[in-house]
Amino acid sequence: MNKGKILIVDDDKNLLELMKMRLESARYEVSTALVEEDAIYKARKQVFDIAIVDMQLIYMDGITLMEQLHLINPDMPVIILTAYGTIESAVKSMSKGAYSYLTKPFDAHGLLLQIEKALEKRKLTSEINRLKGLLTDKYDFSNIITRSKKMQEVFGQVLRIAKTGSTVYIHGDSGTGKELIAKAIHLLSDRKDNTFVDINCAALPETLLESELFGHEKGAFTGAIKTKEGLFTQGDQGTIFLDEIGDMPLSIQAKLLRVLQERRFYPVGGKEPVEVDARLIVATNKDLEDEVKNGRFREDLFFRIHVIPIYLPPLRERKEDIPPLAEHFRKIYAGSMKKKIKGFTPQAMQILMMQDWPGNVRQLQNTIEYAVAMSQEDFITEDLLPHQKEISDYELKPMKKAKADFEKSYIIHLMEMTRGNVSQAARLAGKYRADFYNLLKKYDLKPGDFKKK
Repeated sequence: MNKGKILIVDDDKNLLELMKMRLESARYEVSTALVEEDAIYKARKQVFDIAIVDMQLIYMDGITLMEQLHLINPDMPVIILTAYGTIESAVKSMSKGAYSYLTKPFDAHGLLLQIEKALEKRKLTSEINRLKGLLTDKYDFSNIITRSKKMQEVFGQVLRIAKTGSTVYIHGDSGTGKELIAKAIHLLSDRKDNTFVDINCAALPETLLESELFGHEKGAFTGAIKTKEGLFTQGDQGTIFLDEIGDMPLSIQAKLLRVLQERRFYPVGGKEPVEVDARLIVATNKDLEDEVKNGRFREDLFFRIHVIPIYLPPLRERKEDIPPLAEHFRKIYAGSMKKKIKGFTPQAMQILMMQDWPGNVRQLQNTIEYAVAMSQEDFITEDLLPHQKEISDYELKPMKKAKADFEKSYIIHLMEMTRGNVSQAARLAGKYRADFYNLLKKYDLKPGDFKKK
């Protein structure tokens, strides 16, 4: 079984044959092309997982060919081969969308390593795009707009555990998108064609919560004028999402534990057990281990639900997501309000980047909605946004961490201003392009993520 399809383009026939032999021995399916026209023809005929393109070809340079190939297959990683090894050619190829570059003569092991990394990245990108496609506006897909490595890791975790059927424990601050992740897990699971039911455990008093979860028989209590089916019955063969489970009363916790152990329950006032087969996903913004220590949450239930934990980082831990999220909300509200607002001033974006956003994405969304509603200019200005908190309230960080946070925010701001133009951003920063690329690499920032869609 081959590990992937590779297209190699080089005008050196001997090198082509040598690379083809080495890659085929590593179990890759390889096609070669001596001229650009042949490469384009083959790329149109079949889908390649990766292309390896020489910088100096007969009729065009490798970067131009790469751009032609990306018109056919935009997601295909391209590795550029160069005999010159100049910083300029490397920087240019990377800024134009190349995955990486290798200098001739190159080590075979190094080439294989680059290919494996490129394929791994493409696979993850493909799965994340599939995940995005499954999410609808109803479930606030804007939360999935991200450049953050931490959120990419969350998506990878979701993809790995979706089909397991195990109980999932999602914890994170309010507004981080816990329901979105729960819905994504359901849609990627084998239960996706069945019901997804959800309830906020903090929204109902104890008596009503039990009835909502397990249903009740007619006459079971005052006001029970007819039999009602509970969420556990509705969610049979599907997924049940219990949000804010940390606020569930202890008496209901005991009944939930029994359901998880026995896979059956009794409706309120019922005498016959109801069998249930549902996947459980729970979420909380509380530290349940502290709740257990303080006697507010059952330890046995905690261990029963804490099977696959997923942590959703707050927005303050992934500030590189603020510019794309702000732009997304600007477009939504400018469109719905029929306003021609083109973007944010640099000062306004700086203010957004400096906030801690205790309400996370939801708070940012509300802030942008207000700014769009109040704006009378072509750009959202700083006076429409909340300003940085007072120095006395500012969290004191170690100098090294504070410098790194500022540097990262500064680079993100430059890349946002220049729409991903590395040369222009480097000039504004007073840096050489190569040095600026090193800074991008240091903070795991990709120029392509900042380009205008």
